[in-house]
Amino acid sequence: MQSNDLKNWSHSHSFGQEKKRPGESRTLIVIGITATMMVVEIVTGVLFGSMALLADGLHMASHTAALTINLCAYVFARRYARDPSFSFGTGKINALGGFTGAILLAGFSLLMVWESLHRLVDPVEIVFNQAIMVAVLGLVVNGASVFILGFDGHHHHHHDHHDHEHEGEEDERHGLHYHDQNLRSAYLHVLADALTSVLAIVALLAAKHFGYIWMDPFMGIVGAVLVARWSWGLLKSTSSILLDRQGPTNLMKKVHACIEEDGDSRVTDMHLWSIGPGIYSAIIAVVAHEPREPSAYKKRIPKDFGLEHVSIEVNRYPDEKLEDQETQHG
Repeated sequence: MQSNDLKNWSHSHSFGQEKKRPGESRTLIVIGITATMMVVEIVTGVLFGSMALLADGLHMASHTAALTINLCAYVFARRYARDPSFSFGTGKINALGGFTGAILLAGFSLLMVWESLHRLVDPVEIVFNQAIMVAVLGLVVNGASVFILGFDGHHHHHHDHHDHEHEGEEDERHGLHYHDQNLRSAYLHVLADALTSVLAIVALLAAKHFGYIWMDPFMGIVGAVLVARWSWGLLKSTSSILLDRQGPTNLMKKVHACIEEDGDSRVTDMHLWSIGPGIYSAIIAVVAHEPREPSAYKKRIPKDFGLEHVSIEVNRYPDEKLEDQETQHG
């Protein structure tokens, strides 16, 4: 057989990962905004001797680093999409970026709790007007970032409280669940910042006008609990992808129904797992009285299901009469 003929039977494993995703551009814009705000706050904090500005600037630096990790995940996945050493492409780098972001969020929540408990035990003097100004400025910047990343983010946050097979993922193409986990991580980082700013403003106003100094660290603990909850949801959804957990039950049922539509064929085993945002691979075992070619079963699966690199093993039902005769002679 000529090598040219073999090319017709081979295919790329990039699965569209070489294309630039919208989340990459949005993340880059938000990094620019956050980094600019970081520099302004650190410089003014040093010039004017403001610990509040300096502390918030360093806080912005930590989130700039986290968002940069998300951006690197996009770039790496795109640049190495056609690298044959990645068996199923680089789609899972998206989930890896989200998983890393989730760990950083968890660390951020722990630091919030530690600092809040410390301030409950040993309150520090607060320069209210300056602190409120920093919190409002941070809210404006983070609010803009949430808006930029939240183009898809309203889906991400809305579903965070669910705990299904694949938490919080919705694929509008076929009513199943999926999304850009890397973008979700970046979105939750800026959302956490915005939430922190809102809680800080409420706490500072209460402390300034009513003397409730304890509100500042208390709101810090409330914010930490919410951030930890988001982190846990993101850890669960991304780790299930990284560990090749079975794909969405709804998708598996639909594939079952498509293959068994002739009433003769039965799916006896199915392994279906995510290899990228909205992309799944599958290994399926089929048994039938009148088996067809594997390609015939593949054609029954609609292309908009997002399945790539599907392998189907076909077996014939054992001859029942022959089995009965062997049983009698035995």
